Amino acid sequence: MRFLTAAVAAATAISITPAVAQDDRADWPSSLTIGTASQGGTYFIYGTGLAGMLSQNLDLNASAEVTGGPVQNATLVETGDHQIGLVTMGPAYEAWSGNSELAPGVEHKALRALFPMYQTPFEAVALESSGIADVTDMDGKRVSVGPAGGTAATYWPRFFEVLGVQPDISYAGANDATGQVKDGLIDAFAFAAGVPISAFAQIAAENPVNIFGFTEEQRAQILEAMPEVSAFEVPGGMYQGFPEGHGTVAMWNFAVAHQDMPESLAYEITKLVMESNEAMMQIHATAAETIPENADKNSFLPYHPGAVRYFDEKGIEIPDELRG
Repeated sequence: MRFLTAAVAAATAISITPAVAQDDRADWPSSLTIGTASQGGTYFIYGTGLAGMLSQNLDLNASAEVTGGPVQNATLVETGDHQIGLVTMGPAYEAWSGNSELAPGVEHKALRALFPMYQTPFEAVALESSGIADVTDMDGKRVSVGPAGGTAATYWPRFFEVLGVQPDISYAGANDATGQVKDGLIDAFAFAAGVPISAFAQIAAENPVNIFGFTEEQRAQILEAMPEVSAFEVPGGMYQGFPEGHGTVAMWNFAVAHQDMPESLAYEITKLVMESNEAMMQIHATAAETIPENADKNSFLPYHPGAVRYFDEKGIEIPDELRG
């Protein structure tokens, strides 16, 4: 739980209280829930820190909730059970178009984008002693792909299919999966989260491991088959014992809200996050990409009118078809 404590402390270290007229808050909810993912992943740290920042600066009772990840978060926001969800844009697009694995046939048309977060690279970890140092080495091996319904659980099986690899797949949260790797209960853990992935950093600090993405040839195959992902280079030095980086693929993340969120609240949330990059980076290093200029990384999901108002003020162009 030290990551939870650190995230809250970082979020509340810098207080940037916006001037919100009381009458503008009349229709605000008294509490607000943010859907994240499993403990040990970046979503949990980022979302917990975000909740602390909103509570501190907007005088809200905001909290982060552990979930199965983006697939579930999209549906929880669509149904109104959560006010904010953290999503990768692949699962978000599937939810938007009615192809969600959790709610097939249900078009999630109430989703609205608030702000860009960061890119999620796909990485895998295995003990050196396993001999697994490449995706093809996972063929026939026991491999966790994170919690069911998460981005990793959705996309890693698709990557395996593209590359002709057939592991024995299981599902678990990030901390549980790395524990299973250390205990020899599974052979590898294939995940997706902003780097450095805290669970990967912890196992790398305690054990000789291999951490890897895809070779150039593998990446080219994936990019050809799946245009919703993009090439990504994990920098060196992210994990103890790994001074060199490696190539993989990644997907952008956005915070989303329900279309019925009060416009003034959506505006204040977007403004606070977009103008508090130093505080956001204290929560997690991935927030270096949580900046207004990355609003263009969303190509299909309409922005909430409150977010549109903020980006208009900052001179960030939002296309007409995304002005929701």
